[in-house]
Amino acid sequence: MSDKLSLPASMEPFREQLLKTSMPFIRAKTGKECPLKPWQSKIGGLPYMPLNMTWPAAPDGQSLFFLAQINFSEVPALHPFPAKGILQFFISDDDLYGMDFDDGENPDTFRVVYHPEVITDEKALYKKPVLRDYEEDLLPHHPDESYPLVFSTEESVAPVADFRFYQHFGTDFFRQFGEKEWDVMAEYERAVRATGHRIGGYAYFTQDDPRRAEDPMLLLLQLDSDEVADLMWGDMGVGHFFIREKDLAALDFSRVLYDWDCL
Repeated sequence: MSDKLSLPASMEPFREQLLKTSMPFIRAKTGKECPLKPWQSKIGGLPYMPLNMTWPAAPDGQSLFFLAQINFSEVPALHPFPAKGILQFFISDDDLYGMDFDDGENPDTFRVVYHPEVITDEKALYKKPVLRDYEEDLLPHHPDESYPLVFSTEESVAPVADFRFYQHFGTDFFRQFGEKEWDVMAEYERAVRATGHRIGGYAYFTQDDPRRAEDPMLLLLQLDSDEVADLMWGDMGVGHFFIREKDLAALDFSRVLYDWDCL
């Protein structure tokens, strides 16, 4: 990691301190649109859905939009994430993509669903997604398009946008640079950015990290805007799902924090 970390000259004196913040994460990259099996990791398209399962819906009965799913048997091991099972993400097609500004853990207009055991008999699964007349202008990507996800393990040091940077270095860290405070911060932010699709590790934000230091949460999934997958959160934004470590260990996805922001 040390020889791969490219830093602006102003931050070189802090290289060793920064390396101590290094964390592993799972990088997810999208492939070209193609037909996929229901149980494969993907963005959009046909989700894994046993016939005896009810499609997730909002309180008004409107079915939620299938955003993405992760089949953890296809993902490199990363503690404390599952080693198997399928984790799915559904959101509403409203003007906030189902996000609740007042309560990011309100599951009325988004849902995270976990299948601990996976059936690969297609006769026991839905053969087509629930495609009602979604408001496509109120969704980050097209409901009927499916893009595969492939995974690899990487490491990253703490970026400025993630609240844990200031836990390591203090809230006044950049003030030591005097009148160059904002220039140095911007240089470091360009050099170390937690962009792209990710599981675990640090997160990227165009605005502010919604988590609180007194209630830390892990990055369950980050879906970034992605030209390959025709995925766009508002104006070049990024979507996040966060979870407390104890809930993840218990495979309890009922209290997930959903957030997205854009430029």
